[in-house]
Amino acid sequence: MNNNIELLAPVGSMESLYAAVQNGANAVYLGGKLFNARQYASNFDFDELKEAVTYAHLRGVKVYVTANILVDNSEMEDVIDYIKFLYEVDVDGIIVQDLGLAYLIRKFFPDLHIHGSTQMTINNLSGAEFVYDMGFTRVVLARETPIDEIRYIHKNTPIELEAFIHGALCVCYSGQCLMSSLIGGRSGNRGKCAQPCRMPSSLVDGNGNIVKNWDKKHLLSPRDLNTLENLEELIDSGIVSLKIEGRMKRAEYVATVVKNYRKVLDQGSGSLKLEDKKDVEQIFNRGFTKGLTFGDFGRDFITVERPDNRGILVGKVIRADKYNIFIELETDIDEGDGLEFITARGEYKGIKAPFNSKKGTKMKLKNPGYILNDSLVYKTSSVNLLNRAKESYQQENIKNPIDMEIDINIGESPKLMVMFKGRMVTEVADVKVEKSERIALTKEKIKEQLSKLGDTTYTLNNININLEDNSYLPVSVLNSLRREAIERLDDLLKNMNHRNSIDEEIYNDKKQKFFQYKNTGKELNNMLSLKVNSIEQFNQLDLNKFDRIYLGFYNDLAAVISKVKQYNKQAYIWTNKILYQKDLENLGEIIDPIKNKLDGVSVSNLGSLKYIKDRFDLKIHGDIGLNVFNSFTLDYLDNIGLDSIALSPELNLNQIKKIEESSNAFTEVIVYGYLPVMVTKHCPMSLVKGCKDDKNCIRCNFSKGYGIKDRIGATFYMERKEGFSNIYNSVPLMVIDSLNQIKNSGISMVRLDFTIETNGIREIQKIHYDYINNQIGEKEVKEFLNRFKEDKNITNGHYFRGVM
Repeated sequence: MNNNIELLAPVGSMESLYAAVQNGANAVYLGGKLFNARQYASNFDFDELKEAVTYAHLRGVKVYVTANILVDNSEMEDVIDYIKFLYEVDVDGIIVQDLGLAYLIRKFFPDLHIHGSTQMTINNLSGAEFVYDMGFTRVVLARETPIDEIRYIHKNTPIELEAFIHGALCVCYSGQCLMSSLIGGRSGNRGKCAQPCRMPSSLVDGNGNIVKNWDKKHLLSPRDLNTLENLEELIDSGIVSLKIEGRMKRAEYVATVVKNYRKVLDQGSGSLKLEDKKDVEQIFNRGFTKGLTFGDFGRDFITVERPDNRGILVGKVIRADKYNIFIELETDIDEGDGLEFITARGEYKGIKAPFNSKKGTKMKLKNPGYILNDSLVYKTSSVNLLNRAKESYQQENIKNPIDMEIDINIGESPKLMVMFKGRMVTEVADVKVEKSERIALTKEKIKEQLSKLGDTTYTLNNININLEDNSYLPVSVLNSLRREAIERLDDLLKNMNHRNSIDEEIYNDKKQKFFQYKNTGKELNNMLSLKVNSIEQFNQLDLNKFDRIYLGFYNDLAAVISKVKQYNKQAYIWTNKILYQKDLENLGEIIDPIKNKLDGVSVSNLGSLKYIKDRFDLKIHGDIGLNVFNSFTLDYLDNIGLDSIALSPELNLNQIKKIEESSNAFTEVIVYGYLPVMVTKHCPMSLVKGCKDDKNCIRCNFSKGYGIKDRIGATFYMERKEGFSNIYNSVPLMVIDSLNQIKNSGISMVRLDFTIETNGIREIQKIHYDYINNQIGEKEVKEFLNRFKEDKNITNGHYFRGVM
């Protein structure tokens, strides 16, 4: 396979770093103690970060550091100081989600490589072009991106493409999940996801009845990605960096997975033996999928029965009584191996093997409780594998091939040049070469001495010796030349990006410019916008009582827009969060005949933004999918021409006020609606129907009217639309009683988001419009709220709590 392909390994600790590097990773990614999307990993303090970069660079391995969360205004200066530290310790790139942070990195550190995190939801050519134009050098594509889409992106843009190849998967498009955030305040966009998607839940119909046989299943828990058999196709599609997930996994996991992917890259997929594949499965698996990129769907993608490590099947209980069980083994068991059984109650029971036992024998154990005949037995951990994995990084395995050239001429100082990966160091001795009186220096002796690289990370590849006849030089001088040159090479590699030191005065001047407090004195507005999902919802509206409407349907658009225009209101098309390039082209065909009637387009994806901006002279509204979490992102989008921008629903009121004080951009927040908690390619109903793909979604009777009920009885409503599942919060956001506080924060426009509602729309619209325009007071609002809450709970969202 292509030797220029980068194998990128996850590192959550120093031990994991050793495991990754010693088993063949070309690069690693890791996080500091702050500002990264794996806050529950061990991560690295400042001293460890320095040590990690030095260790990796001396072995020719690159280090990328994650800063892949949304950043609050109050944190941004600290983040930039942190990036300065990373720049100075010579990290090779920063992985970023936040547009505002990326903008500032370009201003402060223009030569620092920025990689777009998968949290940016880049899944099409236009999105890749957007971040490339912004100065990104690489983008981590959304894990769902089809292989043909990857090929198309690679063919049409020079930006480097990175893709996940192994490990845990999110069921939602990364960066678009609010489930953990809205349930418990732990935001995935802030690195603190609680993974509620891994919990058991039930499928329910429109009446709240559980769908038969679908109670307490894992409806949203993906299998683990495994593309050992698909690497060649990924590489051929244009992927240059193959990324393994797992910064929260143990070092032995990193060692095992990296080792086997390295083997495939070096020797081809045919080089993997059955025991290699078993090792990868044994070290951790939730069941494997080749992923949505390669077309897995339904049960091929989701692990319905359990969300955790299942190990490998090693046998079956052939006899069980109250006291003992007898297992017929299909493989060897070592003392200390983890064994797991399913009890009569359907629970998983684990024990440690108390002794060794061979394949084909019957293993007698004490019954750990309620284990029945014919129960399957799984090995969830292997002492032998863990020991082998640990041994793989206990000693130095890396020997980077270097080339040397030495000039030895009588009367001149000997000069040694050492070359590695396009870099060269030169060492000149402070003695002169003498003419030999007896024994002249030989090329063989020179090579012997210069090859003594001992405990270094190098091995001599080629050597060119320019030796004048009858030259004499003490062996000690050759040894000294070698040592000094290797030390110089080490120093060069420690600073392999050759960065100049930062001028502190210029740096502080920039900080003063970007971070000084400013109050824009922004004027307050009383504008109301609406978003509707269907013509039926639109027909319930009072067309006098709003300022702007976002139309989330495409049938009869011309007539609907004309009707809106009769009332002198703004009409925008609302677009889905996820659009592939073909979808964007279809959208263009929808817009083209009505572009003269339309005011603008609402976009939730950087690809959609780029596509619309390049092709139409229409106003663009940036919706919540753009994750605007600070004034720097807001101002960047405002400066590139967006007409209005929705702030993240994860912001609290104090954060909103700080943003509004720092920006004159036209802003919007949602004040009513069932907020979207997920958008996913996965369809939970496909598990019921046994669908192998999404070809029949358009004709499916299960596309709406169903929900997912969690462990505490909250039901999250689902809607399958245009090949994607939208999952909405279990209760609507309703903050009309706090509307004055929200308006006074500086927000330009508040929005009512109608998604799954079938009735009551007109009343909700009227009460908000009338209150905004001072036609009613708090008394009427209180009465409305009391009526509204008679048959449903409500949430204040994050306005008064925010996220962790």
